[in-house]
Amino acid sequence: MIGVTMGDPCGIGAEVIVKALADPAVRALGRFIIYGLDEILSYAADRAEINPFWFRLPHEQVSTIESGVVVADFDEYTLFDPTLRRPTAEGGHASLRFVDEAIEAARAGRVDAIVTGPIHKTSWQLAGYRRPGHTEKIGDAFGVEHPTMMFAAGDLRVALATVHIGIAEVPGVLNIGCVFRAIEHLAQALKHWWGIADARIAVAGLNPHAGEGGRFGDEELRVIEPAMTMAKAAGCRVEGPFPPDTLFVEERRRRFHGIVAMYHDQALIPVKLLAFHSAVNVTLGVPILRTSVDHGTAFDIAGKNVAHPGSLSAALALACELADRVKSASRTPARASGSAVNGVK
Repeated sequence: MIGVTMGDPCGIGAEVIVKALADPAVRALGRFIIYGLDEILSYAADRAEINPFWFRLPHEQVSTIESGVVVADFDEYTLFDPTLRRPTAEGGHASLRFVDEAIEAARAGRVDAIVTGPIHKTSWQLAGYRRPGHTEKIGDAFGVEHPTMMFAAGDLRVALATVHIGIAEVPGVLNIGCVFRAIEHLAQALKHWWGIADARIAVAGLNPHAGEGGRFGDEELRVIEPAMTMAKAAGCRVEGPFPPDTLFVEERRRRFHGIVAMYHDQALIPVKLLAFHSAVNVTLGVPILRTSVDHGTAFDIAGKNVAHPGSLSAALALACELADRVKSASRTPARASGSAVNGVK
């Protein structure tokens, strides 16, 4: 049972959700509750010439379904103008409500995972919410001060030590704790969600050439290496820090089950270059499963029926896969050792 949030009504969230779930192979993976606006979803389906495949209920009447797809409709927003195609307080309020409802469903055990559509951080700010995005909001909901953002596309799995901060702030924010936490969260996710008990993790440096012994910055010596020492003491198999410009080359990255990057674009540029239409955002360090698209609201193409649903399809499939694996693991004794990935054990 997967809860799907529509995202900002002014963006492409409704379109990619409709297109992704129109695929019978995706719908066959689970049961889906869409927290959103039936009117906007129907408009997107009409533009894409897709016959509606869901049924609608007022959101306060939706708790569970036996099969298929239901839209938990927030019809109090029927006067919302979706043609604005820009950040709005109204879009922020609506998308926040969708997420809050999905979080409560996950907290109550009514859904096994959440898949979030794209929101706009400025819309949330206009609506009075000051946290940067989904990752932080979900962390707040469960009392987790520092959740970890991760991106996954097949065997490529990259966790971030820092997330939504300006590039000039990274050296001041980066510390031993946040690097260690990203390593630990990634190791735990690989073990409990991917079934890899002894995962091999690579850690990127911050500076060119990974600092080259302090010549181009000392963060590797002062922050990253001590965090790796702590992670090794905690039982993690970790190597590095590696020069970030070569770490994502296929021959190197395939030696590892996961990578820890130091800041947002250090991870996202290679991830989107290698897997733009199939990468999935995953939140680590929280007690629920949450996946999401790897893109934003794309106001510039919203309403034009040109948005690609690949990332949303992948997010739905990964949520179902991980939820199934978690349920299976709860019924089966844990494996003694990690599974092989591209020859890595």
